[in-house]
Amino acid sequence: MPYITHYESPLGNIVLLSNGDALTSLLLPSQIDADFNPLSYIEKEDLHVFVLTKEYLDTYFKGEKPSVLPPIAFNASSFKEIVWGELLKIPYGEILTYGELAKRVATVRGTTFMSARAVGHALSKNPISIIVPCHRVIGNKKRLVGYGGGLPIKRKLLQIEGHDLTNYKD
Repeated sequence: MPYITHYESPLGNIVLLSNGDALTSLLLPSQIDADFNPLSYIEKEDLHVFVLTKEYLDTYFKGEKPSVLPPIAFNASSFKEIVWGELLKIPYGEILTYGELAKRVATVRGTTFMSARAVGHALSKNPISIIVPCHRVIGNKKRLVGYGGGLPIKRKLLQIEGHDLTNYKD
């Protein structure tokens, strides 16, 4: 069964979705569109995965590194799952460029090259923002580019993690 709950954050109301066992989606306010129908989900605030996710977010928004990752489930191509899996390996407070992430993905896939553009496309489909930290991936030359939640939110998330973005460009 699909479940839903809400989390009030410094970014606004975040929608959490679950299959009952794992988090399947974390939607920032700017990611909720007219096609989203919350009535097709069962409201269940005390679902264990939601409790864990809210604890994770509470810690994160205090500017601290969360210690426990809530269970997550992807429903995507193997390529996207590899890319998102590599995102999970980027430590709290660190950043990579799209090119660096593409090299990591290439290594996992056993190839010598991976397009940074293909990796960026996979990031744009990330269903679990913040927890699967696509905001930690930036363009070369300190450019803040490509975030589904919008660049102001990407900037805010990086600042929460302790980055001084004075010399970064949007």
